[in-house]
Amino acid sequence: MSTTPDKRQHLYDLLKDFDTAMLVTRSPDGHMHSRPMAVAELRADADAFFVTSIDSPKVTEINAHPVVTLTFQSSNQYASLSGRATVVRDQALVDRLWKEAWKIWFPKGKTDPSIAMLKFSAQDGEYWDNAGAQGLKFAFEATKAYIKGETPKEDAKQHAKLDL
Repeated sequence: MSTTPDKRQHLYDLLKDFDTAMLVTRSPDGHMHSRPMAVAELRADADAFFVTSIDSPKVTEINAHPVVTLTFQSSNQYASLSGRATVVRDQALVDRLWKEAWKIWFPKGKTDPSIAMLKFSAQDGEYWDNAGAQGLKFAFEATKAYIKGETPKEDAKQHAKLDL
C-alpha cells in the first residue's frame, strides 16, 4: 500500500465528520461482535478514543484480543480502520474529553469509578468516498466503463488503502 500525505489527509477529512463508529471485537466464543461507539476524540493519524464502562463485555474482549476494527458509514462515504485497542484508566484524559451527554451512562459524572477510555491505535485503513463531485465522477466513470465493457478506473480520492 502506498500511503501519501494526500491520502492520509483525505482519510482524516472524511473521518472527522463521523461522530459514531462501529467497533468490532472478538467475543470469548470466537464470534465477531459489533456495536456503535460515540467518538470521543479522533486524531489526525486516525487514532481515536472512546468512552466505556470498565464492566462492559467489550473490555474483556479487548483485553483478550486487542486487534479490532472500526467502521464508519454514511449514505455515500465509508471507511474501515484496523488496529489495536487498549483500555485506559486516566482521569486527566477523562477530564479533558468529558461530554455532559455521557452522564446518562455515568451518573456520577467524570469521577464515576466505572468510567474507562478505549484507545484505538490505527495500523491500516481504507476509504470509499462518493460524496459530492466524487460521486458524480464515479457515476460518469462507471457509466463509461459499462458502455465499453470494462471496469471503472480507481481514483485515490474516491478509494484508497493506507498504512497508518
